[in-house]
Amino acid sequence: MNLKRILSYFIPIKVYEIDSEINKSLEVTWNNGQLVLDSKNTNFSYGSLQRVMRIALANIGSDVIKNYNSALILGVAGGSVIKTLKEEFDFNGKITGVELDKKTIEIANAYFGLNKLTDVEIINDDAQNFVTKTKAKYNLIIIDIFQDNIMPDFLFEKAFIAKLKLILTNGGSILFNTIAELSIDYERNKKLELDLNNQFAFVKKITKVEGNNEIFIIKNEIIL
Repeated sequence: MNLKRILSYFIPIKVYEIDSEINKSLEVTWNNGQLVLDSKNTNFSYGSLQRVMRIALANIGSDVIKNYNSALILGVAGGSVIKTLKEEFDFNGKITGVELDKKTIEIANAYFGLNKLTDVEIINDDAQNFVTKTKAKYNLIIIDIFQDNIMPDFLFEKAFIAKLKLILTNGGSILFNTIAELSIDYERNKKLELDLNNQFAFVKKITKVEGNNEIFIIKNEIIL
């Protein structure tokens, strides 16, 4: 175990930092014995976000996930959810990741070995643009899009939700991670929940995950 990793159990040790037009700043830090990726105001990969995603994926179910053969990740950052899917939920299908910030992709490859994973394609694109144009369908869609600690407005628009339904397979699942800190965020999420219920067969909201995260687990109709 290297010295920085040992010291990180006592104090975070920064190993890399770069400015980002999209996310303000990006930092790779040893923290409690593991490398994490943070923006200026929030954890982007590993750390608390990985714990959030473990809880969310467990609510979909390991038995369900391991039988899926395609996943779309909207918002890749350091790639912790991709590794969690592969290493902890036995997902062996094709993963397509869409990430707007080129610098996070570079960090994910250099510090977290994302480019060494098999059956993973990372696309540098805007998620709204990708979802609008893609003709593919996916068994699992994970939405974890933040620009620093801000969620873009398009994520909560009915047109985006309708497009998600079109690209989700029958029997598929969506994991939608949000943060709700202020009353306006909770009102936004109430509207989102209503819109989701109008589009999908099953919607479950999990509140106060790791503090301020609200997660929506969404399932399409199953063909019997």
